[in-house]
Amino acid sequence: MPVQRVSKSFKDISMSFQVNPLTYDLIALTNENAIARSLRNLVLTDRGERFFNNNLGSRVNSLLFESLDDITSSSVRDEIENTINNYEPRVELISVDATPDYDNGELNVTIRYYIVGIEAQPQQLSFALQPTR
Repeated sequence: MPVQRVSKSFKDISMSFQVNPLTYDLIALTNENAIARSLRNLVLTDRGERFFNNNLGSRVNSLLFESLDDITSSSVRDEIENTINNYEPRVELISVDATPDYDNGELNVTIRYYIVGIEAQPQQLSFALQPTR
């Protein structure tokens, strides 16, 4: 029977590609910050955008061009849940909220989750989605 490994930390490079002035290495994101960046990138990546993995990503960007209402927000919420559950094994999803902001023409998204493998409080990631042309 294979041994199940439990990770103690997660590490990723910063997408700003800034260099640490002391070590001249790229600045790294760890644990909570690395996971939050990964979730946001995963949600904002369109399907077919990643080479060699055409299924990775979501349809969220295309759904933003639908009329801003409860049906669209429900579709975006479902798409985010499916994407995270299928492509991010490092998290256990608690909830996804997508609330339309009619005044600003955007959709406010809040993702609540646990990080698998480390002792951490439940995490929350919030951002606004707007259609861009």
